[in-house]
Amino acid sequence: MGVRVRLSLLLVFVLFTACGSEPASEVEEREAPPSAVWLVEVADELGVEFVHRTGGGGDLLFPEMMGGGVALFDADEDGDLDIYLVSGSHELRRNREASEASTEPIVNRLLLRGEDGRYIDATESSGLGDGGYGTGVAVGDFDNDGHEDVFVANVGPDRLYRGLGGGIYEDVTHSAGVDGYQDDSEEDWSSSAAFCDVDRDGDLDLYVVRYVVWDREIGCTDSAGRREYCGPDSFEDRTDVLLGNQGDGTFRDVSSEAGIEVVTGAGLGVVCEDIDDDGWVDIYVANDGDPNQLWMNQRNGTFVDDALIMGASVNAAGVHEAGMGVVAADFDNDADFDLFLTHLRDETNTFYRNLGPGVGFEDNTARVGLAAASTPYTGFGTAPLDLDLDGDLDLVITNGRVLRGEPLTEALPEPWNLYAEPNLVYRNEGGTFRLLREEARSFTDRIDVGRGLAVGDLDADGDLDLVVNAIESPARVYRATPPPGHWLSIDAIDPRLDRRALGARVTVFSGAGRQTRTIQSAMSYLSSNDPRAHFGLGAQGSEVSVLVRWPDGLEETFVGIDVDQAVIVRRGEGS
Repeated sequence: MGVRVRLSLLLVFVLFTACGSEPASEVEEREAPPSAVWLVEVADELGVEFVHRTGGGGDLLFPEMMGGGVALFDADEDGDLDIYLVSGSHELRRNREASEASTEPIVNRLLLRGEDGRYIDATESSGLGDGGYGTGVAVGDFDNDGHEDVFVANVGPDRLYRGLGGGIYEDVTHSAGVDGYQDDSEEDWSSSAAFCDVDRDGDLDLYVVRYVVWDREIGCTDSAGRREYCGPDSFEDRTDVLLGNQGDGTFRDVSSEAGIEVVTGAGLGVVCEDIDDDGWVDIYVANDGDPNQLWMNQRNGTFVDDALIMGASVNAAGVHEAGMGVVAADFDNDADFDLFLTHLRDETNTFYRNLGPGVGFEDNTARVGLAAASTPYTGFGTAPLDLDLDGDLDLVITNGRVLRGEPLTEALPEPWNLYAEPNLVYRNEGGTFRLLREEARSFTDRIDVGRGLAVGDLDADGDLDLVVNAIESPARVYRATPPPGHWLSIDAIDPRLDRRALGARVTVFSGAGRQTRTIQSAMSYLSSNDPRAHFGLGAQGSEVSVLVRWPDGLEETFVGIDVDQAVIVRRGEGS
């Protein structure tokens, strides 16, 4: 009874404080003054040729609507970022419409950046041309050999590809023990995934988010009786999977003993972050139409879902929403990590402000100006990045309907023109967000069925670029062209493990104050970002100091670091 009372009181407190936030109508959208363009679409210029194919045959099968992820990482280890794009396939049609299916294979694609800055398709030689019905992708070095590995989440069997170096990969799904939780059927639908070291043993574990038990025989209609794509409520929810790294190149399913199996949900987005600042990574899952999960690490191999008690399960009105994309980042530069989720049309995207370790979260969506403009749209991919290099994190969001509406574009064939929407960009102005138009028109005027989105410095010029994967549309690449400002990019390497230290927390101290980031790749929607910590420094052009808290808790300081460069800090070389 005491626990129930405590939960009720905490929920009342969270709802009371959140509902006291400034209403959306009081946060007026203000037109930006004329300024330079901050984003320019350059896919054709860079030779990026990819169209996300659903492989659909007109039956409006649910997986077609959910789209695919995108990953940015250095696949061939030449020092720049390559692009991996997840696609659908003909798999869903293999029995019913094989005679009508195109003979052209639909596979995921790896595009390598050449010395001239243009991308070439290296899928066939790389071994990453996964032909399953793709959803999400995660990147991390699970065997500590210095080569990034790639996990692909599918409708059907998932796949783990081990990096051999030089852009070559081998399928180790079975030998690494990653197929034990799968039954190889269409019903086994995974969505996002994340590599993170949950037990601080130096090996990356793998959290796999699963969506629903899909049944192709279930069809759905809209209010007019027309065939329409189903939603998650038409199917049974799944439990997620936690694969513990055994340190010998294999994984073991530890979901049950870790406590992950006690809660089901139609999971889509995932992010690993130390939410309570105790030095142990926690896991936050955005669920589609179900309460979100916040798996707090108990530091003994087990997790407890504290999303409700910490105010991050439902919105300020106590309603669970259609969570798709998810972000954990320090938007207010107070050294703790806030949460942002994208949602369905007629729901706002939701901003949960972290009130500090041991306190929890408060729904501040309206107060910070993120409510009204998001209500007409269905958000998917999202990412935090300092677009204008002024020292705080802005937001980008890619949108696309899941239920048909009025066509907003003639560039897409039916039915996809009925699902396409424009994108959103918000500028962080010291704790509140302003919707950008002119500066980001190349991105916000693009009308697609947007899904996966990832960010990274593709051209190594000090700002973060965007790559978007959209259903039945060409992949979009947006080059950042921000106003003048200083910057710093930091990668954290642990020589003992011979890999990047995913989960390391990096804080930069400068004359402009303090900023904190985490070395992490898994966030957004089904996607994997460049994990390096990127900082905009504005007019701060002098040396800065950097504090790194490594995943095992060791802290080191690196002083006298010049700005406007990409820096690698190595464990053991600081003070």
